[in-house]
Amino acid sequence: MMGTPKTGHGPDLRVEFAGIQLKNPVIAASGTFGYGVEFEDILRLDRLGAFVVKGLSQEPMAGNPPPRLYETAAGMLNAIGLQNIGARAFIEEKLPRLREIRNIVVFANVFGYTRTDYEKTIQILNEAEGIAAYELNVSCPNTTQGGVQFGGDPRLLDELVSSSKRISRRPLIVKLSPNVTSIAQMAHVAEEAGADAISLVNTFIAMAIDAETRTPRIANVTAGLSGPAIKPIALRMVYDAYKAVKIPIIGIGGISTARDVVEFMLAGATAVQIGTASYWDPRAAEKLVNELKAWCVEHRIECLAELTGGLMTEQQETSPRLK
Repeated sequence: MMGTPKTGHGPDLRVEFAGIQLKNPVIAASGTFGYGVEFEDILRLDRLGAFVVKGLSQEPMAGNPPPRLYETAAGMLNAIGLQNIGARAFIEEKLPRLREIRNIVVFANVFGYTRTDYEKTIQILNEAEGIAAYELNVSCPNTTQGGVQFGGDPRLLDELVSSSKRISRRPLIVKLSPNVTSIAQMAHVAEEAGADAISLVNTFIAMAIDAETRTPRIANVTAGLSGPAIKPIALRMVYDAYKAVKIPIIGIGGISTARDVVEFMLAGATAVQIGTASYWDPRAAEKLVNELKAWCVEHRIECLAELTGGLMTEQQETSPRLK
């Protein structure tokens, strides 16, 4: 994607995708940032490029029983199970406050057990103002039905994205699972079905065991692994997807430094999401914006968007994208 015009006031961090312009590529990830309002006293929401609210379903969901979190080496296991207040309650209780905050971009993560669930949730959210785009969650590994099935089956993914796109009044971002044979194939399916952008990757299916008690560390037995431990794999998957599609990519997976952001952009990401880092530092996303600006100054980068897809290899591979 071509860079945006220079502002003359330091490095230009702006990025654009699906008709949405962000002041910088740093997005707080769904499931790690509540509904946004919980963080307004901790950091400046208007400093972030955007944030994605907790996955919303048609009806409220209680999620999985505890324990639901466990720290691992260089990462974290979680099996929250998409606990949320439901789409209508979000519109009535959370969104009014978000609309009062100036210069923020809000994405709504959408989840369902069936295709009809997804469609009804989107229809509810269509009625509300203050949402910039939907992130279709087809990749949560912590439920026994629903998203993970759609994210792992090309035919089901095509049907879900196509039907969601038909009723959506906003750009549609499809959040892909890493727990597939070919991330490039699933990215291509999402693009062909009408996705305006894709975000990847969600967590890897994993587990932990207490050797003394011989019991699982997580009540759900398996959980999703996130954090720095998954970054090299996530980075490779973004690179694979970038070579397979023309639509923009939001990179996710173990990002905690400005250098991480740059690496994901060089691999093909237009923007990135910050997830697990917000657990050990609730201000991580805002700090990352400052670090990114300093990195650009140090390396004399005037327009950050021009880094997207800029990886240099000995044998430059043909990309389907227009440079």
